Amino acid sequence: MKLPLKSISTLFGLTLAAAVAYAHYIEPGWTQVRYVRLQLPRLGKAFHGYMIAQIADIHMGSWMTRDRLQANIDIVNAIRPDLVAITGDFVDRRTFYHPEDLIEPLRSLKPVDATVAVLGNHDYRFNRYTIGRALEASGVIELPNRVHTLQRGGDQLHIAGVDNILLRQDCIDAVLDQLPPTGAAVLLAHEPDFADVSAPTGRFDLQLSGHTHGGQIRLPLLPVPVRPELGYRYPAGRYQVGDMVQYTNRGLGMISPFLRFNARPEITVFILESM
Repeated sequence: MKLPLKSISTLFGLTLAAAVAYAHYIEPGWTQVRYVRLQLPRLGKAFHGYMIAQIADIHMGSWMTRDRLQANIDIVNAIRPDLVAITGDFVDRRTFYHPEDLIEPLRSLKPVDATVAVLGNHDYRFNRYTIGRALEASGVIELPNRVHTLQRGGDQLHIAGVDNILLRQDCIDAVLDQLPPTGAAVLLAHEPDFADVSAPTGRFDLQLSGHTHGGQIRLPLLPVPVRPELGYRYPAGRYQVGDMVQYTNRGLGMISPFLRFNARPEITVFILESM
């Protein structure tokens, strides 16, 4: 039996309305915690089992509120990571006005070692100095073309950061000059396509990025519809780029339109293993 055209149109309209309601009210608050085990050839035995929790793209000031961010911070703290890495876009460049909304939740992070971060393009376009002061007040270590080295026994794990690439603040040579010749190295870079620059250096074992929101709206069987500049090649998840693993986190926040479909917000937990 064939449905009349009016019934088909009504059914399509109801389905579309349900999908939009899900994408606006449900998926944006349905954070996925994804665990990724990685063997790093240069990782010292003292760091075997080391746990890094990555978050990205908070975009405080738009859809993201202090309470929503705090709920995600509570998830991170329950995991009890050794290190928290935040890969940029702390704020929405058009609507962020209250630094304390960012400071208080970030200050409550409780990793074993440290919370480290790089800035994103929205942070620069808002005011990188305001965001930098907010991170300092939160106890977050910013890594603008710098290296933070962790020591356990005689082994070292290097956490490096490049400043924002899209706005040409990055300097990979400065980072390489600071890196000791031995020990595993993890690079924080907001824009994932920087992997095509960092991987050929041969010095990084893992690059952590954000920027893309995983596409934010991903329709089944179709490619990611919208990919930002420098977020085209590695839009979501894990990639192998030469000898380096690249991982793009889908982020916690959103930009307009405030919808997520098939691209849940993400906290990624990396469990590093020596070989």
